[in-house]
Amino acid sequence: MSIAIAQERADSPDAQALVIELDSFLTPLYPGESHHGYSVEKLIAQGVAFFVLRYDGAAAACGGVQFFGQESGEESGEEFGEEFGEIKRMYVRPAFRGRGLSKAMLAHLESYTRSQGVDLLRLETGIYQTEAIGLYEQMGYTRTGPFGPYTDDPLSLLYAKRLRA
Repeated sequence: MSIAIAQERADSPDAQALVIELDSFLTPLYPGESHHGYSVEKLIAQGVAFFVLRYDGAAAACGGVQFFGQESGEESGEEFGEEFGEIKRMYVRPAFRGRGLSKAMLAHLESYTRSQGVDLLRLETGIYQTEAIGLYEQMGYTRTGPFGPYTDDPLSLLYAKRLRA
């Protein structure tokens, strides 16, 4: 078993295919107003650091992190008085689930966030993504209130984790 995680542009063929699969999975679960995921174009435009995980060479998972409140004083960071990263578009293909790849990707995103000098990581997920909810809670994320563009949405759950060195 070989796992490799590399930063890639979200419009690379493998990254784009993973984002399209994730959208296909989420679209039937939630109404349009509860879809908060970025398109490939928005991932690039917003400067999201995007990663693809390969399992024995096959593109198996993806995830990204967007930073707020760094040097530019970006909108969502100032609101909280501190910098934070937000996990974006985390996904593991069904054929690769149950192998610890989601934990590997999440650990990588946490490590990358710390390497950027940021120690707070936030995320939004939907209430029907029970596996994701279990993963985040197992990995130390706690429920939090709305942040950034998120409002109280009965179909969304918001989480945060203070990263330690």
